[in-house]
Amino acid sequence: MNPNKKPSELHEAVLAFKSHYWRAFGFALIGALLVLAPTAYMFEVYERVVNSRSYITLGMLTVVVVVAYIVMEVLDWARSETMREAGQLLDRRMAPRVFQAMYESNLRRLGPPSVQPMNDFRTVRDFLHNPVVGAVMESPVSLVFMVILFLASPVLGWAAVGGAVVQVGLAWLNERSTNPPLTEANRSAIAAQQYADGSLRNAEVIEAMGMLHHIHRRWMEKQHEFLGKQAQASDKAGAFRAGSKFVQTTMGSLLLGLGGWLILEDALAGGPGMMIVASVLGGRMLAPLVQMVSQWRGVVNVRDAWRRLDQLLTQVPERAPAMALPAPRGVLGVESVIAGAPGSNAPILRGIAFALQAGEVLAVVGPSASGKTTLARLLVGLWPAISGKVRLDGADVFAWDKLELGPHLGYLPQGVELLEGTLAENIARFGEVDMDKVHAAASLVGLHAFILALPQGYDSPVGRDGAILSGGQRQRVALARALYDDPVFVVLDEPNSSLDEAGDAALAQAIAQLKARGTTFVIMTHRTSVLAVADKMLVLRDGVQQAFGPRDQVLEALNQAAQQAAQQAQGARPVPAPAAGPALAAAH
Repeated sequence: MNPNKKPSELHEAVLAFKSHYWRAFGFALIGALLVLAPTAYMFEVYERVVNSRSYITLGMLTVVVVVAYIVMEVLDWARSETMREAGQLLDRRMAPRVFQAMYESNLRRLGPPSVQPMNDFRTVRDFLHNPVVGAVMESPVSLVFMVILFLASPVLGWAAVGGAVVQVGLAWLNERSTNPPLTEANRSAIAAQQYADGSLRNAEVIEAMGMLHHIHRRWMEKQHEFLGKQAQASDKAGAFRAGSKFVQTTMGSLLLGLGGWLILEDALAGGPGMMIVASVLGGRMLAPLVQMVSQWRGVVNVRDAWRRLDQLLTQVPERAPAMALPAPRGVLGVESVIAGAPGSNAPILRGIAFALQAGEVLAVVGPSASGKTTLARLLVGLWPAISGKVRLDGADVFAWDKLELGPHLGYLPQGVELLEGTLAENIARFGEVDMDKVHAAASLVGLHAFILALPQGYDSPVGRDGAILSGGQRQRVALARALYDDPVFVVLDEPNSSLDEAGDAALAQAIAQLKARGTTFVIMTHRTSVLAVADKMLVLRDGVQQAFGPRDQVLEALNQAAQQAAQQAQGARPVPAPAAGPALAAAH
């Protein structure tokens, strides 16, 4: 890594708990040294007990080795718990940040909606107490064992080094051969999961039109691709794992045989007992490397998870604390805005500019794909502008802290989504439920009587995605949520698309009531019912502002344009027409 390059956010977060790692490292080292206790016990029994025939000596040695076993297990438990605690601290520090980055990535459409970042974070967190990490911590003890072997005989030392080199070579070959299929398998698994998630979200369409067979076939293709790559990697990893264990087992016998040969040559320091010591140390010296090879799949998984997570956190940096601003009054200014979808330089809106005073209602009309939904997202600060600004009371809406601005703002997107919970919780935006305000918002949209008629009233669960409600009922609940607690600025994107006549009338009445209290409205619409309460109109076509001004003036201009178009098309004299109908048709 470049020493001048600042460590990534994820790297800094993991390194923040060095004290835990050092403490676990100390536990691991002492525990690894204590694995020699059985060998020491064997020699002491052979040398002291057999020769002295002392029961007391046998008892004392047995007590000592049992205590060593207990200490070894306690140290192993302490190391594991220390690393688990480090993982929990990492979770407390980074889980909210990962959730925020995942949320903003979805908001900015930097990739397909997915919970994969949380899965990646769990993989990184859980790896802290993975056996591979423990093996790495114990690896310095292998150097101690190697020094002991060199002190006994350089032949034994070099033989142990040779075994270690073979193990490292197997680990390198394992990495080279299994990394590509494992990486592909992880990608295929993510793709299959995302495809399955998308299919479940569209289950009604799939079932209604008999698409299940084709969807299942497509998912099985992705699943088979994942399983095939995984099997390929597992086969290769299994072969290297077997080879690694073979080297470890053989090394013990090889060192025992070499020790016997050195005894015959009178070249082994420590006498015959060192043969057994060399055999034990040779096997223990290679144990960490064997553990790493056998768990290599976990290493590859955490490395891939780290790379994806690090990339996400780099793409979506943490927001700097914003300066607190006074509560807005609802004065809106759109300053020569050019905007498109996040991550794209292709503009959807070009040169949009208008202003509204507090308490004014703006109706935005235009054909499909004219940019109405993009404008709605800009007005509430979901998307940034390529150039220009959207200001509320003079402050940039996109830069405004949404936790601070949100309570003063209402938003109804074109695609209505309710969250799993009760009706009251959804209307109250899942904050503290003030039932008086909930009742007031529901009454504004004509929903209060319907909710009271339910067996559980406002405590009725809406189900996943509001499944227990009809389309019109979901839209009314979402409207009540947007109007909860009298926000000063409300943006409604096609708010009456699923409403019947009664709902349409309730919406117009709600807008009129809040308008009288000083609420500013921007309403994207295809229907004429909202025009009755509108003060101003904005006409969009192909992302360009065609007209803006007082409602009656814009309607008159649109009527004239419609009549001129009809005259040119039919060769007839213009005929006066009602204001709203032809005007809205001309706008579309």
